[in-house]
Amino acid sequence: MVLGSSMNTQQMYTQPAVQAATRVQPMAAMQQMNQGYATQAQAYAAQAGRYEEMPVYEMQAPTQAAQGFTTTGLAAMLMAPVAAIAGFFAYQKGQADKRAATFAATAAPSAVTYGNNLTWAMNATTGYKNMYPGNPETKCAISGFGRIGRNVLRCWYGRDPKPFDIVAINAGSMSPQQAAHLLKYDSVLGTFEADVQYGDDWISVDGKKISLIATRDPAQAPWEKMGVEVVIEGTGAFNSLDGSSKHLEAGAKKVVITAPGKNCPTYVCGVNEGDYNPETDNVVSNASCTTNGMSSVCKVLDENFGIEYGTMTTTHSYTGDQMILDGRHSDLRRARAGAMNIVPTSTGAAKAVALVLPQLKGKLNGIALRVPTPNVSIVDLVVKTAKQTDKDAVNAALKKASEGEMKGILGYTEEPLVSSDFRQTDVSSTIDGQLSMVMGGDMVKVVMWYDNEWGYSQRVVDLTAIVAGKL
Repeated sequence: MVLGSSMNTQQMYTQPAVQAATRVQPMAAMQQMNQGYATQAQAYAAQAGRYEEMPVYEMQAPTQAAQGFTTTGLAAMLMAPVAAIAGFFAYQKGQADKRAATFAATAAPSAVTYGNNLTWAMNATTGYKNMYPGNPETKCAISGFGRIGRNVLRCWYGRDPKPFDIVAINAGSMSPQQAAHLLKYDSVLGTFEADVQYGDDWISVDGKKISLIATRDPAQAPWEKMGVEVVIEGTGAFNSLDGSSKHLEAGAKKVVITAPGKNCPTYVCGVNEGDYNPETDNVVSNASCTTNGMSSVCKVLDENFGIEYGTMTTTHSYTGDQMILDGRHSDLRRARAGAMNIVPTSTGAAKAVALVLPQLKGKLNGIALRVPTPNVSIVDLVVKTAKQTDKDAVNAALKKASEGEMKGILGYTEEPLVSSDFRQTDVSSTIDGQLSMVMGGDMVKVVMWYDNEWGYSQRVVDLTAIVAGKL
């Protein structure tokens, strides 16, 4: 078909009289169409504020089309749509420039950095403020320089001022070179931004020299000779009153266990640290990372809504207690390759909450799922509440606590985040408000993320500061 004609090709060739008429129709149609294109192009260009700046071809085509410049109409037919399109894009650019200028003039002063509503979670290492001042003159030692021992040293280094003085490390069979290397380079934490050096029996951090000793028997440690008053017990081998009391025999005055402790008081900062009694508490436990993460949340829920009973599941990163490949372990599930499997196992974290919140004794239980990630874990807590409530009320109570009495202990966010986003968060746990649920008005689900190494180690430093400050 010819543009503007209602006749087919055969009819045009067999009816010459009609051919002449049909040639007039497309020319008239093209002129009318091109006039429309020209009008559109000029209108777009004028609105864009670029009429005088438009290239020659943008202006000539619509003018030629309007005047019927060409005898065939072909040039006008081709150039007029091009000009209209060019004018349209000029108009669009003008609008974009106008929006950008408006945004720069009005939005910038009130701009908010994305993610700022992540309350007290993403402030790791830099400028950490001591919630518990401690005593910078109190000499402390770390016994055990594994994952927690090295995290504790880094956390302590990040404090300004220092809440106590670390003067010695019992590194066991680890050589000074190994101790310095593993402190400086860490697969999870990254390279330590400090000058780390070592000698025959010491390491140093930014010139601060720390003595290294090597003993398997805490009773043989030279704490008295070195003036050590508080020992951070992080070997994992002396997690009881009897075991850690050997440090007292060696001359120390107090011991803080970096694990659940047996037959000794347990304190969780933000929950019951105010109950610490320096007159009688010589060996204390900082509980587990999961108990630290859960306890503050349970306290808020119990105080606001009442907890009748509940269960929890912690999806927990694998730890050094697991096997890299299938091997021997007293827990047959943990005997399987930790980096290849989701490993269900037991946890005493839920029951241990009752050690710091006695009113919850017998009301909580749970399990752990060890997963193939090196760090950051998440607790899914479900409780039956005494009071009727809803998601908004639950989140409001938790957010209020994170900004008030538990600031620095409990975090809160509604950002759609994943585990690696919580690496090196200073808080014990961070509520994921998006994942909160309430069913039937009294079944409450709360989900919390926690860095099971770094956040926990910050609490070890806090509890040690409390002990050091009350000698």
